[in-house]
This record gives sequence, C-alpha cells and structure tokens, in this order.
Amino acid sequence: MMELGEARTGRTCIRLLREDDGRRLLDYRVANRGHLAPWEPLRAPAHFTLAGCHASIASAIVAAREDRGYAFAVLDPEGRRMLASFNLNNVVRGVLQAAHLGYGVDAGQQGSGLMFEALQAGLALAFGPLGLHRVMANHMPRNERSARLLARLGFEREGYARSYLCIAGQWEDHVLTAMLADDFKP
Repeated sequence: MMELGEARTGRTCIRLLREDDGRRLLDYRVANRGHLAPWEPLRAPAHFTLAGCHASIASAIVAAREDRGYAFAVLDPEGRRMLASFNLNNVVRGVLQAAHLGYGVDAGQQGSGLMFEALQAGLALAFGPLGLHRVMANHMPRNERSARLLARLGFEREGYARSYLCIAGQWEDHVLTAMLADDFKP
C-alpha cells in the first residue's frame, strides 16, 4: 500500500481511514444521515452501526492496499471529529491512470468552504503521490452546490449520463466532469 501520510489545511487534518476511526465514522454517519441521504445510495441499517463502520474501514484498507481506491477522513485539526469525507474510487492504472471522486460534508460545515479546502489537498494527493492523470467527479443536475464546488476546483464538464446511478432508490441522471493533472492548480 502506498504511504500517503497526513495532509493538513488551515482547518483540517486529512488522512486515510484507519482501524481506530470506527467511532468517528459512526458519529459522522449518524449525525448526517438525513443530510446526505438525498445524494447517496440507499443504506442498509448496518451502515449506521459500529460494526458496519468497522466493516467499511476494513474494506477501505484492503482497497488502498490493492490500489483500487482510497477513503479519506477529513478531521478537525486535533483529529477528534470527522468533518467530511472523500474517496478516490475505481482506480484504474495502465494507460488510463484515473479514479472517480466522491465526497460528503457534515451538515454544519456546509457552505463554509471546508470541502473546497479539503478537496484541494485531496487533489494534490491524487495528482502527486498517487500519480493519477485524471480525476472524474459526477453530480446530479439538481445538486447545485456540488456543481459550484467542482467548477471552483477546476473540473470541466465532459458529458451527461442519463439514469447513471441509483441514488436514494431512484435512477438519477448525472453531469460528468473531470480534471487532468496538467490542469490542477494547488
């Protein structure tokens, strides 16, 4: 597994999820269950249990070890509370060198610029130590906050996919965006 260490911003400590993050992840999931539900797949009840969080973390550790995906915790500077999360999923190496970006932020942090700050650091990891050439991020057309965030980060619209993902139990269209390593401006 690639050693990524921590990234720090003015308000956050960013690192891969670890085995001891179960309680932090559970607190984040439970506190933001309603806030994130319209933007996520339907979740089984186990998703909101400590055992479910430990299983998610174990799966994320294996994915990182196998260079298939990277799940990051965005914590307060002291590392006590999870403020947001993001992941680089579906990592493809070879001639593509790409991944899909997913993210979520605590309801109380929404609109504060924290997700922009965290994703700037995350993209530096993606295009730096992880050596990706392309990061793709897709959003539902009605998710205007995500559209603005991705545009501010420098993602460019590349297409539109009808009935792309099953979100909250419904097949949803998505706007397809991407950023290339050469276009990233830290």
